[in-house]
Parts: sequence; structure tokens; C-alpha cells
Amino acid sequence: MISPRTLRNLKREFRQSLLAKIGIIVVIAVVLVAVFAPVIAPHNPNRQNLDNSKLPPLGFSKKTTQTSSEMVDGEIQITNNTTYVKAQPSHPLGTDQLGRDMLSRVIYGARTSLLVGLFGTVLAMLIGVTVGLVAGYYGEIVDDALMRSADIMLAFPSLVLAIALVGMFRRSVFTIPDPVVAAGLVSGMPGQIAIPGTVVIVVALVNWVWFARVSRGEALTVVGEEYVKASRSVGAKDSFILRKHILPNSVTPIIVLATIQIAAIILLESSLSYLGFSGVNLSWGFDIAQGKDYLATSWWISTVPGLAIVITVIGINLVGDWLRDALDPGIEGEGGGV
Repeated sequence: MISPRTLRNLKREFRQSLLAKIGIIVVIAVVLVAVFAPVIAPHNPNRQNLDNSKLPPLGFSKKTTQTSSEMVDGEIQITNNTTYVKAQPSHPLGTDQLGRDMLSRVIYGARTSLLVGLFGTVLAMLIGVTVGLVAGYYGEIVDDALMRSADIMLAFPSLVLAIALVGMFRRSVFTIPDPVVAAGLVSGMPGQIAIPGTVVIVVALVNWVWFARVSRGEALTVVGEEYVKASRSVGAKDSFILRKHILPNSVTPIIVLATIQIAAIILLESSLSYLGFSGVNLSWGFDIAQGKDYLATSWWISTVPGLAIVITVIGINLVGDWLRDALDPGIEGEGGGV
């Protein structure tokens, strides 16, 4: 239950911060695009049309050189003809090397990034908050053992650790029916939503340590409060104290961290997809990797999904900053008056 004071702080910071408004708009837009992808996407993102391969976005054209040869007076003459390929309104963001519509692929790629970001953050939060609260509550040997494990995880770069963990697990992808397609609202679109299960587990195992450290610090602060001592004195169980006293009073920084971690996990998922560890082909990182060999001639294949990642991550971080300024009374609002 959100307290009236928290609601007032959220409203005040939102009114004063232009960046918070921009972040909320971006996040809502990306979520709506991901949810209603089959309705919004103009084409099936997997449909190939080699006759329309590497079409440029609207407002751009692509110069191509075609070489032809013919026999003239017993000699072979080579002729280079320069032609310009114009954009087509049916493909506003162009097409990739297989003729697949880039706008449709970016729309569907939002689903993979948001689902991995959400599920990965929730799983990391469950693991990290449990470890951190237990470590901060019991202290001493338990604290040392759990936090040294977290320090070992932090000693490795996130991407390197993620790649190592992917190698330990079998790459798996599970699918769920697309509710929009299953309801019969659209036809000709993919009927399944593919979620890279291994990537979700890996990003959670890489990022749980941040939740553990934050929740441990909060637990160390709360455990010495009088109401915790009073609960112990009347014989309350440790599980009850952790659930009813420690966790509720530690939730504010955890919420702020979770928001920021969604953006970090989206970046990590895109990196793993770029390197080929995801197992799904409707992913922003996958499309960037597909277009890296065509940057000189068809830059949009990699640039369009790259811009989608940048916009989404910036929007989520702006929301995280807004929540931090509103929920943490120890931090002055940085967005005030913008």
C-alpha cells in the first residue's frame, strides 16, 4: 500500500521534472508497442522478400553499382552502371538483407527485450533481496559467507560472467501463445512469443548481487530499531520479523534499483543476442549483429534497432531517476524546475 506522503512526493517530482514526463511517455509507448505488436506491425517480421532486400528508410536512397559486360569487336567491355534505390512507403524504416521489414522487426524486438528485462529483474530481485535481508538480519558468519559470495560475483565483468554462465546451461527457448493472434484480432503474424529462458536465468544470476547489497544495507539499518527489538522480546519468529518489519522498511531503494536494473538487463540481453547466445531471432541485438556486415552500404539494418535500445534504456533510466528523487528523502530532486 502506497502511503499518502509517497504519492505526494511522486506527484510533486513529476510536476517539476520534464525529464520524468519524457521517461514516462517513452516507457508507456514502448510497452504499448510490445503488447500490441501484431496490431501495430505492418508486416510479418519473419517474412522474407529478396526482391525488396536492403531498401533504405523513407527520406533516404541507396546508390548501387551494377557491372555488366559485353563482347565488342572481339573484346570484352565492362560497363559500370550507377542506379539509386528509393525507399518504399510500405517499408518506412527500410528492409534488411533478406527483405524483412525493419519497422516490424523493431516492434517485435521490443517484446523480447522487455520480457527478458522484466522477468530477469524479478528473478534477480527475489534472489538478491532474500540473500541481502538474511545477511543483514543475522550478521556475523552468515553475513560474511553470503556477502563474500556476492563479492566474488562482482569481481567479474557482467558480460564475461554472463557468457560463462550461458556455457554452463543448455540454451533453451520457451514459447507462449500470442494473446492478440490467438484472439483472432489479426492474421498472418507469428502465433507464438519466444522467450529465451536461459538468458533470463543468466541475467538474473549476474545481477542479483546488486539487490543483495542494497537490501543488506537497509536490513542493517532497520534491524536495530525499537520495533524489531520489541518483536523479538515477545517471541516473534525470525521469518515473521523479516517479512513484516525488515522487508517493508527496505522496499523503497529496492524499487528504485529494480527500475534501473531493467535497463541494465535490456543492454545485457542485447549484448548476448548480438553474440548469438539468445536463441531467438526477434531481438534488437540479433538484428544489430545481422546488419554489421552491411554498415557501409545499408547502415539502417543495425542503426534502427540500436536506436530502439538507446531510446528505451534512456526512458527507463529517466523513470528510475524520478522514482529515486521522489522516494528517497535523502536525495534532493535533480529534475526539479526543469
